[in-house]
Amino acid sequence: MKSSDKIHIATIGKCVGLHGDLKLHLHTDFPEQFSAGNSFVTDKKQELTIHSYNPKTALIQFVGYGDRTVASKLTNQKLFTTVEKSKEVCGLKEGEYFWFDMIGAEVKEGDLTLGKVAEIERIVNTDYLILETDAALVEKGLPKKFYIPYIPKYVNHFDEERKTVFTEGAYDILEAS
Repeated sequence: MKSSDKIHIATIGKCVGLHGDLKLHLHTDFPEQFSAGNSFVTDKKQELTIHSYNPKTALIQFVGYGDRTVASKLTNQKLFTTVEKSKEVCGLKEGEYFWFDMIGAEVKEGDLTLGKVAEIERIVNTDYLILETDAALVEKGLPKKFYIPYIPKYVNHFDEERKTVFTEGAYDILEAS
């Protein structure tokens, strides 16, 4: 798996109990990925296969790590999946998109290009598009980067084919930044 194909979906926390259960800190909106038999790669390039996962308690156990001493060696490792596997396993509803599909998208408000989506960040319960402002707007003295809350008030829609986000009121955020 190339590093550009990797998507960080969880971080393994501390051991809980005596049988190798570990706290799982999710970085995904798709906990259904963590079913028994599914495998992931860690940041230490180790492949781990899930033995069991309880979404109510966020406890996970991996095959071959049924003992607290052995499992504790996994603490703080990050779990990664691939774009292809995400698209295969995670069912999107109408109007939902993967973050990795929006990264690099052009952001427009009417005929004005505001910039490109550099990153997406979740702060509390709201996702924010982090934009690299269009060079022409930066030349006019506007900030090089700004945040747009991904809520209907500001983001009208995302055209996946054209890789374009259409906004309303986002220019006002840019000017106030």
